[in-house]
Amino acid sequence: MFQKERTSLLLGLCSAFITTAAMAQEPTTWHIQQGTILTRWAEQVNPTKVLPEYPRPQMVRPQWQNLNGLWQYVITDKTSGLPESYAGNILVPYPIESALSGVKKPIKANELLWYKHNFEKPALKTDERLLLHFGAVDFEATVYLNGKELGTHRGGYQHFTLDATNALQSGKNELVVKVWDPTDLGPNPHGKQVLSPQGIMYTPSSGIWQTVWMETVPSTFIESIRITPDIDKQQAIAHIAVKDSKSSDLSGYTVVLTTKNGSKMVSTVKLPAGKPALLSIANPHLWSPDDPFLYDLEVKLVKNGKVADEVKSYFGMRKIAIQKDEKGRDRIFLNNQYTFNLGTLDQGFWPDGLYTAPTDAALKFDIEAAKAMGFNTIRKHIKIEPDRWYYHADKIGMLVWQDMVNPGNDTQDGHAEFEKESAENIAQLYNHPCITTWVLFNEKWGQYDQERLTRWIKQTDPSRIVNGHSGEMLYVNDLLRSPSPNAWIGSDIADVHSYPFPRNAPAMPGKARVLGEFGGIGVPIEGHLWNDLQAGWGYDGVVTPPIMQKQYTQMVDSLKVLEQEGLSASIYTQPFDVESEQNGLMTYDRAIIKLPAAIIRNIHARVWPVTKNYLASTKAFSAAVADTINKDYAARLQEYKSGKNDSAFLRSLTLLALQNKDAVNAARFSAEYINKLKNPFQENNLIFIERVTTKRTDPGFSILEKSVSIAGMANSPRSITAKLETIIFDDEVKSLLTEKPDWNKVEAVIHQHQPLEGEMIRGLCVIRYLNAASRDQQNATQNLVEAATRYDDRYHAGAYNDWAWTLFEKSNKKEELEKAVEWSQKAISKETDQFRVASTMDTHANLLYKLGNKQEALQWQEKAVAASPGDTEIKDNFEKMKRGEPTWPNAN
Repeated sequence: MFQKERTSLLLGLCSAFITTAAMAQEPTTWHIQQGTILTRWAEQVNPTKVLPEYPRPQMVRPQWQNLNGLWQYVITDKTSGLPESYAGNILVPYPIESALSGVKKPIKANELLWYKHNFEKPALKTDERLLLHFGAVDFEATVYLNGKELGTHRGGYQHFTLDATNALQSGKNELVVKVWDPTDLGPNPHGKQVLSPQGIMYTPSSGIWQTVWMETVPSTFIESIRITPDIDKQQAIAHIAVKDSKSSDLSGYTVVLTTKNGSKMVSTVKLPAGKPALLSIANPHLWSPDDPFLYDLEVKLVKNGKVADEVKSYFGMRKIAIQKDEKGRDRIFLNNQYTFNLGTLDQGFWPDGLYTAPTDAALKFDIEAAKAMGFNTIRKHIKIEPDRWYYHADKIGMLVWQDMVNPGNDTQDGHAEFEKESAENIAQLYNHPCITTWVLFNEKWGQYDQERLTRWIKQTDPSRIVNGHSGEMLYVNDLLRSPSPNAWIGSDIADVHSYPFPRNAPAMPGKARVLGEFGGIGVPIEGHLWNDLQAGWGYDGVVTPPIMQKQYTQMVDSLKVLEQEGLSASIYTQPFDVESEQNGLMTYDRAIIKLPAAIIRNIHARVWPVTKNYLASTKAFSAAVADTINKDYAARLQEYKSGKNDSAFLRSLTLLALQNKDAVNAARFSAEYINKLKNPFQENNLIFIERVTTKRTDPGFSILEKSVSIAGMANSPRSITAKLETIIFDDEVKSLLTEKPDWNKVEAVIHQHQPLEGEMIRGLCVIRYLNAASRDQQNATQNLVEAATRYDDRYHAGAYNDWAWTLFEKSNKKEELEKAVEWSQKAISKETDQFRVASTMDTHANLLYKLGNKQEALQWQEKAVAASPGDTEIKDNFEKMKRGEPTWPNAN
């Protein structure tokens, strides 16, 4: 590798070059959107110099321009063409949903996100080309330059490059990027991003989320480098791809590769372009977490004695393999020595930047933090990071298990996209010595063709270990949730997940036994939560830091026993809290470490020694240490009585009152807090107000109601309208729902509260009469029909089925039963769950039978029986129909 001083100088010169031409012409209006916690690095984000570091340390050229900074954006319908105007400014490359973007808006699956940016044409010599590089755009990006389409790329995690030369014009050039990102509603691998809650998932990161930059190259240039070390043979094999923009003829071109150890030359090789190069490395200085030594590599493309192109790179000499220890057990070996992979599950999310770290120092910090806590391994969980993350891991010395990003859906398109992107991931990250393990699948998320794909990865990259399925067997509280008859087929590893306490994977010939995930001790830290309204979460509840230390010590003691029995690796969940999860060793904002790093490091040393270079490589690590979670509620009340009433204190005190079921004080404190708010319409304030508002007379009700009426307001989620309508129902409508209700009065109440649509209010009316019908109250079935028929087709299948079945059981009126038949038909047409469709057909058949349509009823009931083999109730109804017996209760 470049020595430290030379690396800093080279990348510094590159950074200095970029800040001239690219950014000055864009507008400068930008501010961080509020409503979430921020990291310490957020205040260092400068819109005129955003992530200025050279983005591709594996292939460095001096002639480049950074295009990060303020761009313009607009969100349109998916069918829209090129926009004529834009909505405002966005800070690239932070995702539009993030606070650092300056926008913080969600993108729907049926919408497009457009970007526009102007730059001055750089000076180009004859036969030079201008390449436009995108670090990553999620998910589908179409790029236009001066109105000309340059190309489209699919894949939210991979680099892509377009040749912009032929579309350039003198002076100002207009760059437009169109993005479509369906997140979890399309075929695209999306990791833990979701548009709608599905278990423990996180906020999406749509659009541009890695550096955008331009690079000047000759018409024939070095396109890529692929280096494979072989420490046993004391050599490395280099494949250098050369591209000619005009032809495929590379005759006359020579590639010269020079390996250096600092200023000392190690070897030089010269060969025709297109040929693999054998780099001889006598007595190689090996790369490891203890000693992350890197060799420098200079690559020159030469023709007729002149250097046409030149790049600088680096590589590490290391070997990873499954080998047998002295007892004949299959273990993970690094450089032919058994090395326990003591790791943590890093998901790469940030509270202010989501997928994008605020600064390069922040990106580096996460690896330094893991090192400071005594880990030697990071499992990068279903996310591909920017190149610089792996560069820092290479330099600091951290083993990396790299997950593939789980398939988007179980379709042919989804499978094809997953395989294409996985191949690109391997090619993109191939040269980083830190990556020792590829992880194909995680806990059966989108799993298919496991044997074929595992063997394909192994064939594609035989120099690394392949973990074909992490957590294919998943244990929670000692219960096996995910049995599998043919786990880890084709894999180098047998991998189980066990929460919260560790367990070993079964011993299998030729496979290392690893614990791919465990732990998850929840410790919420007040003032450092993504959402202080959510209860703390961990796999085994939440505890205080002292209890955490006791539990974590017990877990690591168990790891030591398992390691002696043959365990080769463990991955603790997780280094940092993420959104709703408070099971990190540090808070989401990286401000608080829940146990002192030295204590965590010493606990880990029971299993595997701390890396020899941890002090030198973690000098920049710092974090305050948590002492306790919250003060005692009684002590907080005393502080309040003594006059403490600042805004943050009142918010915290309100939540403590709610936790202690102190409704009277919760109402008092929340009212004081709300009255102090300068901007109650910020998202985090609205969510808080929604939580504490329970009746119309509460001070938050009018704020919530006003938030709905503000045109275009992004901070009025559907939950707020539901809360408002529930309160209106309880306070104003419920009393109108007599045995003979006046529906005009109900509609009048709804009309008084426009722009609320009243959908929830009417739905609650239906539920009230549905319950009344179940209790055989007078006029209840008639009122149920009247309430329910006020709706169009907005309800889901289950609701229509419930209404229809209730009338089947409770009503003998022909007109009501005919209405129920309409509902059961809707239930059948809307139901998508194969396990519930039989129930809807059973309801429909029973209604037809009760109305006297026996033949049609039998046809539907036969379908219901076929759709639900083993359901005795449906089968009994079928037999009764065939015998002509009633199937409804109280028939006599």
